[in-house]
Amino acid sequence: MTIQWFPGHMHATKKAIVERLKNGVDVVIELLDARLPGSSANPLLADLTQGKPALKVLNKQDLADPERTALWLAHYNAMPETQAIGLDASITAPAQRLTDASRSLAPLRGGMAKPMRVLICGIPNVGKSTLINTLVGKKAAKTGDEPGITKVEQRIVLASDFTLFDTPGMLWPRIAVPESGYHLAASGAVGRNALDEELVALELLHRLRTEYPGRIEERFQLKGDLTDEPDEAWLEAIGRRRGAVMSGGRVNRQKAAEVLIHEFRSGGLGRITLETPEQVLRWRADAVDRDAAREAERLRRKAARKGSRQAADVVEDDADDSGEG
Repeated sequence: MTIQWFPGHMHATKKAIVERLKNGVDVVIELLDARLPGSSANPLLADLTQGKPALKVLNKQDLADPERTALWLAHYNAMPETQAIGLDASITAPAQRLTDASRSLAPLRGGMAKPMRVLICGIPNVGKSTLINTLVGKKAAKTGDEPGITKVEQRIVLASDFTLFDTPGMLWPRIAVPESGYHLAASGAVGRNALDEELVALELLHRLRTEYPGRIEERFQLKGDLTDEPDEAWLEAIGRRRGAVMSGGRVNRQKAAEVLIHEFRSGGLGRITLETPEQVLRWRADAVDRDAAREAERLRRKAARKGSRQAADVVEDDADDSGEG
């Protein structure tokens, strides 16, 4: 299953980012989900902001695996003109961390003569609105569990010479990496009408069984040996433990999927990061290979159709010639 979600307001967001960049931006802050730091990095944003100093903020780090967070911070900090920091709700002075990191990326900016202009972006439901409200000390941005709540740009003054331009959450039109699509859906970045929650839950379950063995059994108190059972059997076992049983004893797998996804999003399964830098790089390389193979096959079929038409034209010409005189 391919997961895509790019509603109309995201087209408007893309245009707004382009216009903001034309008017001058010194640093681009990209808010990432610390549980999926590679999948939540927007390649469309990278193209739009190419050449701008970047601050990668791994948000919700309190929900992520600290060892893997360290790997991701090192990964992004190794990139040119890039810094990476982690944030969560326990950080008491996030504004200071963001302004300090941004100023270090643009040391020639600052002061009333050259005020800092910073663009903050991120995928839907990454916690940007909550962060904005924390930065300004009041409810300046709407928050909620559903993606796509913020739909207009906001201008926030963090200091006399530091202005933050907040944009709505934006995905990209085509998610070429299937693993990233599932991770984004599991995190809540994708609207519910664009995904099959049961399939998302099964992919999440498989990832958790592989990367964090024992977590599922512990959280849902699963008894019996499920080790060699397929993911579907695990999902049904979760449904039975949480009372998602219909008449006749059948498990409501949709409800079971909702339970598992909620447990992941809320941190009930513990601190989890679904991917490492090496995994994401491999998935992206595989996606490039698949796209290249599809394009080669498309060109082959196009050439075959053209050859067939040319052969048919030759036969028709021969038939016309044989009828002359």
